[in-house]
Amino acid sequence: MNTTPSTERRPIAEVVGEVAGAFIADLQRGYLADRSSAVAALAQLRRGAGKVPEDVPELWGVSGTEELLNRQDWSEREKARAEAAHFLAVTLYALHQQSRVNHGMHRRGAELGTAVRQLMPGGDIDEPIRRRFVHLGTATTGDALADRLRGIVSLLRRESIPLDYGLLAGQLYQAQVPDGMREVRRRWGRGFHSYRPNVSPTDAPTDKDT
Repeated sequence: MNTTPSTERRPIAEVVGEVAGAFIADLQRGYLADRSSAVAALAQLRRGAGKVPEDVPELWGVSGTEELLNRQDWSEREKARAEAAHFLAVTLYALHQQSRVNHGMHRRGAELGTAVRQLMPGGDIDEPIRRRFVHLGTATTGDALADRLRGIVSLLRRESIPLDYGLLAGQLYQAQVPDGMREVRRRWGRGFHSYRPNVSPTDAPTDKDT
C-alpha cells in the first residue's frame, strides 16, 4: 500500500486571498492606530489604485507581494497572476480607506456583490449603479477590470461600505485563469441578488476588526 503523504498544493487563489488579507489587515491596524509608517504606506499605495503593477514601478517593494513571488512551486505565469491580483486588491483598499480614520474598510465576509447592493437605498435597484456593476462584469482585460473596480470602490468609500479585500484578491486571481471570470461573475451576481436590507437601521461600521 502506498502511504506517501499527499503533496497536493493549495489552490493559488486561496493563498493569494490569505496573503493579501493578512497584509491589508496589518496595514489597517496601523492606519487606525495612526502609525506613521502605515499612514505613509497607504498614501503611496493609493497611487496604484486601478493600475497594474508594471505601470507603477515606484511601488515595488511596498505592496507586499514578496511572499507570493518567492513561491517555488508556482510557475512564472502563476506568480504574475498572483502579483496582479494582490497588487490591485491592496491598492484599491488604500483608496477605500483614505480619510476613514475610525472605521476599517477591509472586513472579512463583505463580498463585492453584496456591498454594491448596499449602495442602493432600501434595497431598491438603482439603475446607474446597476449599470456600473454590469459594466464591471463585462471587463475583458486586466486594465479594464482594474479601472472599473476603482470606480466601484470610490462609490463604496463615499458611503463607508466595507469590503473583504482578501476575498477580492482571490477572485481577482481566479478571474485571470481560463473561464475563471465566469465563476467570479457568478459569485458577484449571487451576492448582489441575495442581499436583503436589514429591517432595523443599519449601524455604521464602528469596529477596527479585519
